[in-house]
Amino acid sequence: MIKEFRLPDLGEGLTESEILSWKVAVGDTVTLNQVIAEVETAKAVVELPSPFAGVITALHEEPGTIVEVGKPIVSFEVADDGGASPSGAAPAGVATAAAGAAKREPNLVGYGAVVESSGRPARRARTFTTPAVEHVRGPVVEPVRPENPVVEPVETDTAERPRSTPPVRKLAKDLGVELAAVAGTGAGGLITREDVQNFVGGGELSAPVRHLSAVSDSGSPAGLAPQGGREVRTPIKGVRKFTAAAMVASAFTAPHATEFLTVDVTPTMDLLAKLKTSRAFSGYKLTPLTLVAKAVLIALRRNPSLNSRWEEASQEIVQFNYVNLGIAAATPRGLTVPNIKDADTLSLLELSAALTGLTETARAGKTAPADLSGGTISITNIGVFGIDAGTPILNPGEAAILAMGAVRKMPWEFQDEVALRQVMTLSLSFDHRLVDGEQGSRFLADIGAILAEPGMVLTMV
Repeated sequence: MIKEFRLPDLGEGLTESEILSWKVAVGDTVTLNQVIAEVETAKAVVELPSPFAGVITALHEEPGTIVEVGKPIVSFEVADDGGASPSGAAPAGVATAAAGAAKREPNLVGYGAVVESSGRPARRARTFTTPAVEHVRGPVVEPVRPENPVVEPVETDTAERPRSTPPVRKLAKDLGVELAAVAGTGAGGLITREDVQNFVGGGELSAPVRHLSAVSDSGSPAGLAPQGGREVRTPIKGVRKFTAAAMVASAFTAPHATEFLTVDVTPTMDLLAKLKTSRAFSGYKLTPLTLVAKAVLIALRRNPSLNSRWEEASQEIVQFNYVNLGIAAATPRGLTVPNIKDADTLSLLELSAALTGLTETARAGKTAPADLSGGTISITNIGVFGIDAGTPILNPGEAAILAMGAVRKMPWEFQDEVALRQVMTLSLSFDHRLVDGEQGSRFLADIGAILAEPGMVLTMV
């Protein structure tokens, strides 16, 4: 029996996704919930689990293709209702697993079919073979083919696609570079733009500026294909497209107001140094962000209007009795704001662990779509870039966002004298429909009071 798997909605109302790579090939026998593909949505890169156990009969979309939700992407030959095994000598447990798959097909990553057996069968190891010229897409390199130019995936495409990002793949295509021949120097072997440029120029094209300005006698960029020109054009899609739409909608929907407060955080930095040497916090990654996040969570208890949402459709203000704390994270794919669910219930130790896991997952591009939605208030740490203050734009659907600036040693008034102290500027943007100036000011002042004297927490809880 042949069954098609259609691309599911991988988030909240997402309409399309890009196939980054296939983890299987035509003829492979797969197990229930085995990862069969890696896809990129407007929010995250996610692994797509198989809804069936059986044999892959067709891959309908090539890597790099943007597919609309609901379109078929892969076909399986599975056992029929009578229990007959599909052709290709499927494992003995395939029929049972396929029956379980029929009970509930996934419509969201993480909600796969029910697994009948205990434990997840290991998927068949697939090794990298000699790079095939079919992996190069575009007009630059064309292999010798028969009269029929259609290449069936079953022929030679048995190697996993080299790890890279869509812009890097486009650059490689423009330059006629086969990514399988490029050694990746990024995290986990990721192939970067510099890797591709170094491969083309024999190690000389080490900076993107060469691609933009180096011109040969013929007027073309030195060492580059003529179509490269003096500009680099990158399609607006994925996280960048989603972020742009969200920020425009937020900026022109919610009336933003921003307030600033510069605080002597020397006591907080002293506390941070002590915690790092404490046995209780051994093995935990503590940063100023950890303590600022805790201060925000405590201040919200006294200022709940900052933890709310304006719902235009129902004409209601929704005040949350929980805090899903969003943390803006700069990733190779663009800005994402994953959030820590029920952050207000976590201890400082648990909050530290959650922050570490959240940022590492975001930078690896593996944040689950569920972790990118449902936030109630956010923090952005612009201090890591050496910036003191800014006017952050609200994450859509949230009432406030706090930007924490760099911690700097500055001359500061201390005990009626001028002393060298550690100082930080806090920038709070809020939705003026939900938060009055008084409420926003009190919230910001409470955060500042905690950071200026952590012992003040005893008077607030």
